Amino acid sequence: MAPFYRATCEQLGWEMDSALLTQMETSNAAELSTLAEKLKDAEENEGESEIAAALLARAEFYQRVGNKAETLKSYGETFKKTVALGPKLDLVLAEVRVALFFDDLKLAASTIERAKALLEDGGDWERRNRLKVYEAVYLIAIRSFAKASSLLLDSIATFTATELVSYNDFVMYTVVASLIAVPRAEIKLKVIEAPEILQVIGEVPHLAPLLNGLYDCQYSTLMRALVHMTEALKADRYLHQHARFYSREVRVLAYAQFLESYRSVSTAAMAQSFGISSETLDQDLSG
Repeated sequence: MAPFYRATCEQLGWEMDSALLTQMETSNAAELSTLAEKLKDAEENEGESEIAAALLARAEFYQRVGNKAETLKSYGETFKKTVALGPKLDLVLAEVRVALFFDDLKLAASTIERAKALLEDGGDWERRNRLKVYEAVYLIAIRSFAKASSLLLDSIATFTATELVSYNDFVMYTVVASLIAVPRAEIKLKVIEAPEILQVIGEVPHLAPLLNGLYDCQYSTLMRALVHMTEALKADRYLHQHARFYSREVRVLAYAQFLESYRSVSTAAMAQSFGISSETLDQDLSG
């Protein structure tokens, strides 16, 4: 990943290891030379499908080494040589992955719209469902949890986008987004009792206590899980910028749910239910 290494060092002000960089660039040059020979041979001796395959191999190489500009350029060239709708959609979805990897959310949004336009001309259900996951991940990255939740819940039974996120991460995103977006009356059926979520929710640390703690009004359990989940979200590539916002929204939801049951309640009694001090509760509520 020489291009990515160079860009990262420039962005973060790190000193580059020139020997390592030279070694990587030499290796890349050799592989590019081989790919160029295959492309030339395809152009001189083969048909359009072989040319498209050679262009795709070059695009995938640039993607693997982290060269954003050349990756997008090569995918564009491959797209022009591709006839079938399915492979065209695969190319556009690959461009969305590149945009998300480099946190280029404007490019991700426009490329998702390109994919939607292609799907209007047809497209199989598998690619349609993959696009839903891609769009949901983009929506999570821009803090649009309600729209993301709807798409994620629609995709639970048909999830196949493992090239973008693992199934456990997909379930985590679904639960995290749904917790603050889905009405309480619906969350039991759509989330808590969903077989696909039940299969793996125990494998994601603190996710089940977060979900069940709020629904079952076990507020001290919820607050403990929320502390750990907030730290986990800070390390997530799509949610790290929204971890504090998410923590606040869950607390607002929990406090409002608790207070619906009372005409009046002392801060001491409420703080005890949430497992926090009265001073912390007072500071939280005042905000």
